[in-house]
Amino acid sequence: MGSYLLRRLLIALPSLLGISIVLFTVLALAPGDPFAEMALNPNVPPEVQANLRKQFGLDDPIWQRYFRWIFAMLQGDWGFSFISRVNVDQLILQRVPVTLAVIGASQILALLVALPVGIYSAMKPYSWFDRIASALAFVGFSLPTFFTGLLLILLFSIKLDWLPFVYRADISATGWQWWWEHVKQSLMPVMVLGLFQGASWTRYVRSAMLDVIRLDHVTTARSKGLGEWDVIMKHVVRNALIPVVTLVALQMPAIFGGAIVTEQIFRIPGIGSLLIDAILRNDTPVIMGVTFVFSCLVLLFNLIADLLYGWLDPRISYR
Repeated sequence: MGSYLLRRLLIALPSLLGISIVLFTVLALAPGDPFAEMALNPNVPPEVQANLRKQFGLDDPIWQRYFRWIFAMLQGDWGFSFISRVNVDQLILQRVPVTLAVIGASQILALLVALPVGIYSAMKPYSWFDRIASALAFVGFSLPTFFTGLLLILLFSIKLDWLPFVYRADISATGWQWWWEHVKQSLMPVMVLGLFQGASWTRYVRSAMLDVIRLDHVTTARSKGLGEWDVIMKHVVRNALIPVVTLVALQMPAIFGGAIVTEQIFRIPGIGSLLIDAILRNDTPVIMGVTFVFSCLVLLFNLIADLLYGWLDPRISYR
């Protein structure tokens, strides 16, 4: 296991290097100027603008700017935000915990919905439960997250006045009250993301279960006198979850993309809202830092998926 992890980390390094080159080149060639607003200000002399561009190296060739950026990154310097006047790593560290907490809770909710519903639907195919679950699943992943988010806001915030629709990071309460306030304002975004993913994963769990439940080794296990629950849990579920784990890992970029939209709806101070704000203001160092963090998270979740394969299927060995 240790050698496998080391090998995967070594493979991830050139992947991250290639991703950084592509991201930096695309952002460098994109139209826009972070000092465009300053150029419209008559109180700022042109020589001040020129000195700022020279200080940040915006007029240097792309390859020089990239090497300067990558060497600074290796030394722990992620750059400086043109708009916030704060270090990029400090901005990201302030926002990442909120995003990971919301996404993590939503994925736990999605699994709590998808696994039992998908497994039971496969055990009772074409029953009333299966038909109702399939219909709700189709409705669930057909509705976009911004639509369901607005519906929940209209119902629980405006109509019933149960939950706040704006996420506040500066809660003055302490102790259990502080936790309760955070839970209340996280319920709707977690439900929006979790139910959307849970509806999609329910169909995949059901399909994977139906593929495995017809195999010969399952029939053999039943013929040996094993109970139906033991057959399902020991011989069907573990094998059926392998493609589901692959799906979850490959959908991580889409999950983070959906979280960006949800963060904008509920005003969550996460990494997604930071990225949108940086794009609108053409804050290139922040855009580069956030997208690079997204790339690292995707590679991390793919590594976790590969490790889960060995736990689900003992035939898979790490060499």
